[in-house]
Amino acid sequence: LLQLQPPARAVPLTPRGPAACYGTSVTSAKIQVNGVHLHYQQTGEGSHAVLLLPGMLGSGQTDFGPQLKSMNKQLFTVVAWDPRGYGKSIPPSRDFPPDFFERDAKDAVDLMQALKFKKFSLLGWSDGGITALIAAAKYPNLIHKLVVWGANASVTQEDVRIYSGIRDVSKWSEKVKKPLEELYGHKYFAETCEAWVDGISRFADNSDGNICQQLLPDIKCPTFIIHGEKDPLVPQAHAEYIHKHIKGSRLLVIPEGKHNLHLRFAEDFNREVENFLR
Repeated sequence: LLQLQPPARAVPLTPRGPAACYGTSVTSAKIQVNGVHLHYQQTGEGSHAVLLLPGMLGSGQTDFGPQLKSMNKQLFTVVAWDPRGYGKSIPPSRDFPPDFFERDAKDAVDLMQALKFKKFSLLGWSDGGITALIAAAKYPNLIHKLVVWGANASVTQEDVRIYSGIRDVSKWSEKVKKPLEELYGHKYFAETCEAWVDGISRFADNSDGNICQQLLPDIKCPTFIIHGEKDPLVPQAHAEYIHKHIKGSRLLVIPEGKHNLHLRFAEDFNREVENFLR
């Protein structure tokens, strides 16, 4: 990863007093969007707004600690949201109708509009990456730049087999399971995971297993796709497909990266992403 990093470009910063003036605190609040109260966390005071979109069962708190803590607070205003039914955006309980990714995309964009951000970039992980792809395609005038990792635009039979392997949360590693059990309680966590497996597996019944393949050519903003070569949940072919069908996109494969590469290699990830967003 270090060898692949492009040379950093100097970005002139307008001095606004001593560096100590830049707040590093993370605010936490709820705002009503599309009939639900969505929870979000916000930090930084840069002119470039960035929305972090979590994965299945994820929230800002569980999925983006290193980004909320360490992304450049002078350049960026960072918002991490909890999609409806996840994290602290409960109620409602999470469900998975056929259009749940489109629903999340509309919620995400409308959240940022409600927070008065006219234009913003999207950083989407896993399910959040799929949501970000849809949002970038459907709301092109609002999206500045796009970063996705661990995302897929279709569901194959091989994917269904992989998803079935994580259906029973009692088989998850303690490290991954514990924060989610603490957040949700065992019952909600276990039942929502099963419902997610059923919901996402249904896409395999579509022609070509389509989730959002037809939307990829509509993405016009600069796009950066990152993939962990050792990702056990999302085969690399998905990242390559997204790269091939988004004109001018960039693909970075991290040899030792797994599904949570932004946590495992947070420093390298943040640097790569910040260089891209500048």
